[in-house]
Amino acid sequence: MFLHGTSRINDAGHLEIGGCDVTELKAEYGTPLYILDEQLVRRRCSEYMDAFKTSGLGFQVAYASKAFSVMAMCRLADEEGLSLDVVSDGELYTALKAGFPAERIHFHGNNKTPDEIEMAIDARIGCFVVDNLIELSLLQAIAARKEVTVNILLRVTPGVEAHTHEYTATGQTDSKFGFDIGNGSAYEAIQAAASKSNLNLLGVHSHIGSQIFETEGFQLAVERVAGFARSVKEGLDVNFRVVNLGGGFGIRYVAGDTPLQVSEYVLAITDAVKTHFAGIYSVLPEIWVEPGRSIVGDAGTTLYTVGTNKDIPGVRKYVAVDGGMTDNPRPALYQSKYEALLANRANDAATEKVSIAGKCCESGDMLIWDVELPEAVSGDLLAVSCTGAYNYSMASNYNRIRRPAVVFVQNGLSDLVVRRETHNDLIANDIVPARIAKQAVAK
Repeated sequence: MFLHGTSRINDAGHLEIGGCDVTELKAEYGTPLYILDEQLVRRRCSEYMDAFKTSGLGFQVAYASKAFSVMAMCRLADEEGLSLDVVSDGELYTALKAGFPAERIHFHGNNKTPDEIEMAIDARIGCFVVDNLIELSLLQAIAARKEVTVNILLRVTPGVEAHTHEYTATGQTDSKFGFDIGNGSAYEAIQAAASKSNLNLLGVHSHIGSQIFETEGFQLAVERVAGFARSVKEGLDVNFRVVNLGGGFGIRYVAGDTPLQVSEYVLAITDAVKTHFAGIYSVLPEIWVEPGRSIVGDAGTTLYTVGTNKDIPGVRKYVAVDGGMTDNPRPALYQSKYEALLANRANDAATEKVSIAGKCCESGDMLIWDVELPEAVSGDLLAVSCTGAYNYSMASNYNRIRRPAVVFVQNGLSDLVVRRETHNDLIANDIVPARIAKQAVAK
């Protein structure tokens, strides 16, 4: 397993993250356990901020909280000077309760409810990213009723498809998100937005996909958005003060993944903006981006305890752990691949190829197919790397399995940021109607 950030193998032959021996973390917090390398997260934040500062352009780096949304992460993002991207009232509530400055919150989503819009307006968030004409009219009506003006970006699809899994490629023409530039709907949306008295149109938003390992897609998206900006300026006399180019910057999950340095992505984007927008505006637009996975993804490790195994001679050996698709549904959803090691025997030589099975009552509950490990026995600790993004945030209680705890580690210290769910948490919202209770008593 590739060791990311502060991860290392210590003198005891144990995996250590942030100066914390994971065997000791297991003893204190149990497993499954999400471990986040705080130093690596902060380093990634700084890499984005420093790269944009070097560009000389105005900018905002908004952490895409859908990747991992807890109050401690919101506080960390604020400390590092980032803005915040939310896509639901739950993510917004989390951010506000964490004390994140509302003026640096951007609200996304293709189906914001009236209640969510009212909540965000009342909180005085910095910007809405508007996805369709229904939302545009609804936002105008609510803002007018409240006698306020709200900032908006319009999400546009530039017709650029990144080389990603089909479920995460969102910049092409056939997408549930945004207004299409190619068929004219984006132009019509700009015209409609500019006529709304309670909406302040800042510019546009474009996102081309996820887990991207090259810059060409971003550069082409900038070129197409710039061409659109020129037509809007000439036809409608509307200027874009902000161009949001979304996220999608890749990370290394397994050997063969070849992400670029943060600075390379940012340089390619900012150079493209300088090139393609230079002849349109006298002042270049402010550039916003929304990294999520690339900030927290490789900083996360999930720790499991090995339980049973099943050896099918000539076919496969299954090694089961105490978690699975409830804490990491991505292999089942996207066929995502991960690396792993035995964290308590990290120096032992790999002697067999096994597949890591989860404990859910599903044949598809597999975390890793075909990984080389030492012979694992009950009680061993298995560490799976790069689980910081879309693992906790997509976790579920399927089979009434409790969601894991989350700890931040740094400089030999561990801080619990999400406690492990209890059995009482599982039934906290359950209600047994009186009529059913009476029937049970009668029997």
